[in-house]
Amino acid sequence: MEKTITKPALIPNLICNVFGHNFEVSKKVTFHVKEYQCSHCKKQMTTNSNGNLTDLTPKYKEINSILERIYNHKMLRLQEKSLISTIS
Repeated sequence: MEKTITKPALIPNLICNVFGHNFEVSKKVTFHVKEYQCSHCKKQMTTNSNGNLTDLTPKYKEINSILERIYNHKMLRLQEKSLISTIS
């Protein structure tokens, strides 16, 4: 029986505990709201209503999903409106 050696999850957490998280934008929900993920430990965060980072819980995932759908619909309507006004 072969044993495989896997990288323990302790090391990325240790790096984050010592040096802090290295958050990178993983998704742009709107112009102001983004989702972030740590490149080391994969912790996910998002911006809340005050603009501060908060844990990306299932509740915030749902909120961001709905907000993204509304934002995209609004942008589509604005593009159509500007296209119509350019033609007229």
